[in-house]
Amino acid sequence: MMNKRLIGAVSESKKYIAGNVALQWCSLAANIAMIGVICQLLEQMYRGSAGSKDLFTAVVIAISAVVIQFVCNIGCARMGYLSSRAVKKILREKIYQKLLQLGSAYKEQVQTSEVVQVAVEGVDQLETYFGAYLPRFFYAMLAPLTLFLVLCFVNVPPAIVLLVCVPLIPIAIAAVQTWAKKLLSKYWNQYTALGDTFLENLQGLTTLKIYQADAFKNREMNAESEKFRRITMKVLTMQLNSITIMDLIAYGGAAAGIVMAVTQFQAGHVGLGGCLAIILLAADFFIPMRQLGSFFHIAMNGMAASDKIFRLLDLPEPEQKTGSVPDNCSICCQNLHFSYEPEREILKGIDLSFPKGSFTAIVGESGCGKSTAASILMGRNRSYVGSIAVGGVPLSEISEESLLKNFTYVSHQSYLFKGTVRENLRMGCPDAGEDSMWNVLEQVNLADFLRGEQGLDTQLAEKASNLSGGQCQRLALARALLHDSPVYFFDEATSNIDVESENDIMTQIHTLAKTKTVILISHRLANVADADRIYVMDSGRVVENGTHEQLLSAGSYYARLWNAQQALENYGREALA
Repeated sequence: MMNKRLIGAVSESKKYIAGNVALQWCSLAANIAMIGVICQLLEQMYRGSAGSKDLFTAVVIAISAVVIQFVCNIGCARMGYLSSRAVKKILREKIYQKLLQLGSAYKEQVQTSEVVQVAVEGVDQLETYFGAYLPRFFYAMLAPLTLFLVLCFVNVPPAIVLLVCVPLIPIAIAAVQTWAKKLLSKYWNQYTALGDTFLENLQGLTTLKIYQADAFKNREMNAESEKFRRITMKVLTMQLNSITIMDLIAYGGAAAGIVMAVTQFQAGHVGLGGCLAIILLAADFFIPMRQLGSFFHIAMNGMAASDKIFRLLDLPEPEQKTGSVPDNCSICCQNLHFSYEPEREILKGIDLSFPKGSFTAIVGESGCGKSTAASILMGRNRSYVGSIAVGGVPLSEISEESLLKNFTYVSHQSYLFKGTVRENLRMGCPDAGEDSMWNVLEQVNLADFLRGEQGLDTQLAEKASNLSGGQCQRLALARALLHDSPVYFFDEATSNIDVESENDIMTQIHTLAKTKTVILISHRLANVADADRIYVMDSGRVVENGTHEQLLSAGSYYARLWNAQQALENYGREALA
């Protein structure tokens, strides 16, 4: 159960593992010396030749051995800690760096919940693997050989019997390894599935309560938990059976060595002191290997976890791009196709053009592909077919860093982090001064509210749950304004907020459109009436494009949507009146 790649990936831990093994060996040597001098003293007392000097020497050596063992045990714990710390630090850095290399499109290849579980639980399993299992593994090889060489000077036959019995433990381990590996692979798969279900239910708990579907999801969660319980019990049964087998071998081997030592003593081939030494050291032949066996399930868990970690680390990375967004950041899409699943195409050969400094809108009913198009332009979905160019430079050649520096994306779910308003704003511009921050807060009509709180030091709860939906969107827009990029995407940025906040946000979007390239995705057509060009999408295709007046005069799909929305809004006003 050695993985060269895994050990090579955390090469810093090698010195700590070596130090751990060396300290364990020193402790063993001290124990051998202590047992040797005590057995020699007992033999001298049996013969009546022991003196006070012999007793004093034995006591001094025994006390020294105990002190050495105590120091070595502390040193082993320290080495184990340093090794574990190195593993956690290095592997989590590798996972983090891998996610950075995969970029914002990492979700196309791996689920977020799996990344979290691998980075937390998976790395924790390897912490024990490096800190406890590997040092025990090497020490379990070294200790029996050391004891064999020492006992050969006492009496050879018992030493041979003990040495021959020791390999029976790893043979027993190897016998169950294949079955255990498959079982633990299933265990981790079920563990990941349970984590996915739990995370999804937790994130959607409010929705489940609203629709009273929590009981159904509870039953579904219980079913997943039951599957995990069953596989866990199988793992525990496997561990218990393997421990029982190892105990039988260890005790049986030690008993065989003791019987051989007594036989040799009776035959006069070894003295009393030598016989006692063999009896006392017989268990030490098997204790290291037995302790190694107790870490067997941890090692197997570590191997299963490492498989998932390396599967993440081996995900194909996108080619490193060196291109930059040019000053002329006009965007042109031609014959753009995209599918999340091979059998279901989302975008069906659309053509879009966003000239520099223009105000362009994309509208259509839900599911028509509006947000998917924006996600592709932001580099979050790479598996598209067709041509996308920014200022004549293919999107596939532009680095993600340059793209995110020049493109700002604001959705109705823009994330606000727990912390202060100041910290959230500075994510848009780390060097922003207080005047700049208050300026953008004034623009989104949020400054007066914050002055009544703690100003820029106003604390935000997780997801800014202590603010209203409209206030959250205003703050997200303020952060976007601080980013000050040439291109802005607004994806349903006014969805699910109050009318006052919607009006304030749309005012800023229209102001921004005078100096920036603005692409507005909205289901509410009244918000896009002033756009320079409106693309109308239906079922993954662009069915119309033009100005608001041109589309209305055409009397086609856009006009029908407009008339339907106007009739609904007028009905609402009349009902309120």
